[in-house]
Amino acid sequence: MNSAKADLNSGSVAEQMARVSAPMLVGLISVIAIGLSDAFFLARAGEAELAAVGFVYPIIVAVSAFSVGLAAGANTALSQARGAQKDDDVVRRLALHAALLGLAFGLTFALLFWLAAPLLFSLLGAEGAVLDNILAYLPFWIASFPILVVTMILDSAFRAAGDGLTVACVMVLTAVLNITFTPILIFGTGPAPEMGMAGAGLGTLAARAIAFSLIVFLSIRRRMISIGFTSAHGLRGSVRQIVGTALPAALSRAINPAGMAIVTAAVAVLGDTAVAGFGAAARVQAIAVVPFAALAAGVGPVVGQAWGAGNKLRAREAMRTAAVFSLCYGVVLGLTLFTFARPLAQFMTAGGSSTDYAASYLRFVGCSIGTYGFVLVANAAMIGRSQAKWAMGLSLARIGIIYIPLAWLGMFTLGYPGILAAAILANLCGTWGALIAARATGIGPVDFTIVRQSANRLKTTWNR
Repeated sequence: MNSAKADLNSGSVAEQMARVSAPMLVGLISVIAIGLSDAFFLARAGEAELAAVGFVYPIIVAVSAFSVGLAAGANTALSQARGAQKDDDVVRRLALHAALLGLAFGLTFALLFWLAAPLLFSLLGAEGAVLDNILAYLPFWIASFPILVVTMILDSAFRAAGDGLTVACVMVLTAVLNITFTPILIFGTGPAPEMGMAGAGLGTLAARAIAFSLIVFLSIRRRMISIGFTSAHGLRGSVRQIVGTALPAALSRAINPAGMAIVTAAVAVLGDTAVAGFGAAARVQAIAVVPFAALAAGVGPVVGQAWGAGNKLRAREAMRTAAVFSLCYGVVLGLTLFTFARPLAQFMTAGGSSTDYAASYLRFVGCSIGTYGFVLVANAAMIGRSQAKWAMGLSLARIGIIYIPLAWLGMFTLGYPGILAAAILANLCGTWGALIAARATGIGPVDFTIVRQSANRLKTTWNR
């Protein structure tokens, strides 16, 4: 089927969500595998390299998450345009304008990040060999960032049309290339010199450049974007439409990993070993929540097209389906991480004291990761509903009001267990906030009127 003509407003909600989410699950796992492979190989390169990854990971995830948010804003505009049955030329121009906007943001952020990186990581507690490794890695990663932003936005054009398979294939290709290049460039093989941490960054740049070339080719070939002299028509209006959702969506996506970077600074007070273990656990968590991220990739376009078509009941049904999945998978995930915390920690840290820190995180915080996953899904649904400010507010409250203050307080009073307790409380409160925000934006998965009526009936029966 022509992806440009896909209609997510027909058929079963669950089937349409699965149609986009299922291939995205594979694609997202492949992308997360990049970070895991980097950590795996760098752990074998040395303790300083592994600690450097612990500092770098939350920052680059935060910056990457900002690009995911921009793509989500583009996805909202495109999916609602398709749901409203707008002309194909209008949709294709909107996709091109979104890509140009992403390129401008990507170049700006890359420059600012490059200038701020030495001071930023010093303030976070990186020093000596650890800081040297960070600064060796970042130039290559920063150079790849504008490429990543545009690629994600072009990906969103396919997803808004209901085509998750093409996006997943490009993501898998990126991961295969990156995982292939990484050990060669880190340790040196054949004519390739031994580059250490810098090699991991160069591998990322090369893989993203190849994937970018492919997605641009496919976008033009399948007429997902407009090209030609008339393509600039309506640029100002497109930018206003996209930015209104994209900026708060980008901030909502970036807040959590940015908060993790600040929490990592609290962990750094306990030493580089603690940072290495905490960072390793965070990367396991990242792959554990991939099904939630894939579900978010599916619920956004379905809610967006439904809302664009004025079908509010279908949008709420999509959110309810997502909530049921989140509950079921969250329980299975918590039990799995609690049971296999130690083996996973050993795999990600190559043994040593950092294993204890990683295992503790996975064993206890892992039981609450399902609630954090629901927050991701609820945010995606609210962004699809053009209510990105609610998503941003939810993320900001979870991180800024609960997680960061309690993590620092916990570190000074209880040490590492205090940081873990703060993470658990933030996840639980985040779910409560997500239910409230979803209801306020008209897509709540729970009808509280029915809940109250049922509670009143139970109370009456009990009194009798």
